[in-house]
Amino acid sequence: MTSHSTQNMPHDPHQHTKDAFFDTNDTKPTRLHGHNASAKQAEHSHIHTIDTASGTPAPASISEERVKCIFSNIARKYGLFNTCSSFGTYRLWLHALVDYAPITHADTVLDIAGGTGDVSFCVARKKKPARIVCSDLVPEMLDVAKERYQRHYSKRAPIDFHIVDAQNIPYADNSFECVTVAYGIRNMPDRKCALQEIRRVLKPGGACVCLEFSHPHNKLWRALYEFYLRHNIPLWGKFITGDAEGFVYLAQSIHAFPAQQEFAHLFEESGFERVTWKNCAGGIAAIHRAFKPCEEA
Repeated sequence: MTSHSTQNMPHDPHQHTKDAFFDTNDTKPTRLHGHNASAKQAEHSHIHTIDTASGTPAPASISEERVKCIFSNIARKYGLFNTCSSFGTYRLWLHALVDYAPITHADTVLDIAGGTGDVSFCVARKKKPARIVCSDLVPEMLDVAKERYQRHYSKRAPIDFHIVDAQNIPYADNSFECVTVAYGIRNMPDRKCALQEIRRVLKPGGACVCLEFSHPHNKLWRALYEFYLRHNIPLWGKFITGDAEGFVYLAQSIHAFPAQQEFAHLFEESGFERVTWKNCAGGIAAIHRAFKPCEEA
């Protein structure tokens, strides 16, 4: 994998103040008095939101409801689809994501769009942090993650499971040393808001590490990849989950997602610094890493 970096841009100094504490017996984080969730949701519902299938401006509800519907229906077979459709490279990229994440044994890690738990469990195995919060917008995905945790990973590291909208993260400022995101930011209608929320909950100097499908630079490789996305991915989806239409959306959302450099600039516009990325499989996917400024408290 080749590493890339880009220059810093001025960050948005605005900080939100939210408070939450963890309840390990509930999938929802318990919020302290005074958290104004409705105001925050109203703020991101109409200003910068897009239809994630096309990249064009649209109300947030269009993409959010679509994502909930698709992933609630395929949750039980999501892992099998990823393994088969990527011919196993999916897990290699997850390991590369975790290797790129600066996580120590003393850290608390937030896994955004954690789905069925693949990233959280890989972090638990490889980095053994003090605590992991596996979060997702779709309860059915977290149900699978909790079952897998009880069967295989409960002794690896403490993991809490919370239903969380990454565009309105219900945790206090400066709560985590690292935030991971795999194949999640692409499905969010207000990506800048999500990145600003991630920056807010990171401790100064903390890192966000994001794995997402991207765009190969080689024209022939890109053409082959887009053909596979357009024709083969819906076939895999139909064969494994019975749902072809949801995987037509997958191809559309990947095509509409920003290329590596543009996504790196979005990190910078959201207040991050030291933004770098590594391409996987010639740019089919990319892992971006960015840091919250150390002086920001």
